Amino acid sequence: MTDHSGKFLPRPRPETAAWWQSCREHKLNIQRCSGCGAFQFYPRIVCSSCMSGKVEWVQSAGRGKVVTFTICRLPVAEAYTADLPYVVALIRLEEGPTMMSNIGECEPESVAIGMPVEVTFQKWSDDITIPQFLPALAS
Repeated sequence: MTDHSGKFLPRPRPETAAWWQSCREHKLNIQRCSGCGAFQFYPRIVCSSCMSGKVEWVQSAGRGKVVTFTICRLPVAEAYTADLPYVVALIRLEEGPTMMSNIGECEPESVAIGMPVEVTFQKWSDDITIPQFLPALAS
């Protein structure tokens, strides 16, 4: 495991605990409303489309496309210096929701809007595994 000491670790909450558990299992789960069928991300206790409390967890295909991105060349804190430069992107998942993540294992300058990506996971601690995206392999 890469040293992630000093990085800002997320703090799971009751409404996000199931999501963090799925990440530890290397599954990208998102919520779907059993009332209206809408998918959503980030985790919430109600559907952001119809306000129903009938949201359930489903496994995402883990694929999407880059909507927009930036290349970070200055660290937000000293612990991130070794990662420079890195890409922070908004990714529209195949199921519809958009999530923010990093894109790794490629030159930052090769990232482009519309680029297909797929999820991978990085273990940052015993409790936190972070989803990250990589350029999708050609099928």
